Amino acid sequence: MSHEQQRRHELGSPATVQLNHTAVYATDRRLSAEFIAAILGLEVGAPFGPFLPVDLGNGVTLDYYEKRDEPIQSQHYAFLVPDDRFGTMIARLETVGVTYYADPGHTEPGRINRLFGGRGAYFEDPDGHNMEIMTRPYVRP
Repeated sequence: MSHEQQRRHELGSPATVQLNHTAVYATDRRLSAEFIAAILGLEVGAPFGPFLPVDLGNGVTLDYYEKRDEPIQSQHYAFLVPDDRFGTMIARLETVGVTYYADPGHTEPGRINRLFGGRGAYFEDPDGHNMEIMTRPYVRP
């Protein structure tokens, strides 16, 4: 086996690397975890150490972590959702009074986009994270 083949073997192919979990900072982990779980139609899991998990169902978990000693830096989280559940998610946002937008800059309130032949929308969670729901993945060059 060549040096390059050995290196690839040790690192694994790109197809074997998967995101398992990510920490999401929140001023109130329960509030934020319950918010996203409610919008997406998921459940909040049992606490795991300092984390409150929301399992996305594809092997990835959002681990909500309380951070109260400094401001929360807004991050972007995009969720690929089933087309037949998109309208329900928009209705849930409307029910709880959260404005959704067609664009990531939040300049088109109450509208959705139709990128890549699907539907999408952006909204803020309780800590200002820019959440996105979309029914088609981005087409990348």
